[in-house]
Amino acid sequence: MQLPAIIDIEASGFGRGSYPIEIGLVAADGALFCGLVYPEPDWLHWDAAAEALHGIRRETLLTHGRPAQWMAEQMNARLRGQTVYCDGWGHDYPWLAKLYDAAGLQPSFRLDDLRRLLDEQEAQRWRGVTEAVRQRQQVNRHRASSDARVLQLALDEIKNGVAV
Repeated sequence: MQLPAIIDIEASGFGRGSYPIEIGLVAADGALFCGLVYPEPDWLHWDAAAEALHGIRRETLLTHGRPAQWMAEQMNARLRGQTVYCDGWGHDYPWLAKLYDAAGLQPSFRLDDLRRLLDEQEAQRWRGVTEAVRQRQQVNRHRASSDARVLQLALDEIKNGVAV
């Protein structure tokens, strides 16, 4: 199986008012891209529990974040015409829509749920394989590009029997 591009989004929290703060992706060839998102003026929601998980402070976004338009343009250039997979479609889709709405652009790619690539047996193994890959890669923090890479490696292991 040819590995697909995988995207992961860290956010200011969950639910109404939350927004994307970091977007990471790994291309089919393994190339990584990651960027912090500068909050729009009306993006005010901040959840301390989410910050504790991803470790990104709002002040960091204000100092190092890139505008929504720049992030959307980067993703469009890198992912044009592809189907890109994520493991949290129910959250990632609205966050991506919020980013593209702020940018005044449309995605040049399609976002889909990674679980669509798994059969029933593979889906049952998914969590365990993902955690094993995370440990082998020594990924201890939830950041977008490293999470995307873990997902792609786990998919490779499940589909191709590759141990990394």
